[in-house]
Amino acid sequence: MSTAFTKTLAPLPPGRYGFWGIVRSEWTKLRSVRSTLWTLFITVFIGVGLGAIVTSARASRFSSRSVAAQLTFDPTRSSLSGLLFAQLAIGVLGVLVVSAEYSTGTIRDSFAAVPRRSWLLAAKVAVFATITLVIGEVVSFSSFLIGQQILSGKTPTASLSDPSALRAIFGGGLYLFALGLIALGLATIIRHTPTAISAFVGILLILPILASVLPSSYADDIGRFLPADIGTVMISAHREGNGAFNPWVGFALLCGYAVTLLIVGGVLLVRRDA
Repeated sequence: MSTAFTKTLAPLPPGRYGFWGIVRSEWTKLRSVRSTLWTLFITVFIGVGLGAIVTSARASRFSSRSVAAQLTFDPTRSSLSGLLFAQLAIGVLGVLVVSAEYSTGTIRDSFAAVPRRSWLLAAKVAVFATITLVIGEVVSFSSFLIGQQILSGKTPTASLSDPSALRAIFGGGLYLFALGLIALGLATIIRHTPTAISAFVGILLILPILASVLPSSYADDIGRFLPADIGTVMISAHREGNGAFNPWVGFALLCGYAVTLLIVGGVLLVRRDA
């Protein structure tokens, strides 16, 4: 009888999932979490709002600056200065994309749904990279346009028709994009939210301070490899001195950091328990 009953049951379909299905799942998870929306809002608010405040302060003091300072004034970099604050918010979001699931224990459900952990990480990277790139460029272009309006009539200004300014604007968005992936890579390796955020802040803010106390020759050689110094060059329309890397070389270096961290994190993700 049990045999007859068993024969009447239709066999269960084998479980199947594709990469784009995992991407859609990660997109749903990311946009449904309230902290993601708040962090993105803070990124935009800080990047545009603080940039406008800094630009306004510089515009009001421009006439009192020395002639040399006026001649070397970079209106593009001034209007994009808020990105150097927004980098912290985008880094926190990059950490939370991975570490939040470990904190809540939902990472086990994710691994159960997607046994191929490398695919899961790749999907997280794809979704987060797309969001970060779009938000980064929106913040960068908005900051520039608002900043130039603030500077107009008070200081020299720049325009989108200037190739150096346009490169710096795109560079600002790409800088946030690369930093977000670096933070995500750190979170994949460390898994603990406060520790990963501390490591990100240390790389971004503490290492430049430590490098600055070294003799100038060593400080310049080390500083040009640091993300903060690379970011300053990327958002500047004027060429930076002190042996700094070309903006595109610096961006490639940041991408190299991110890829290295993600590869290490991916290997550990596959080998370690949830």
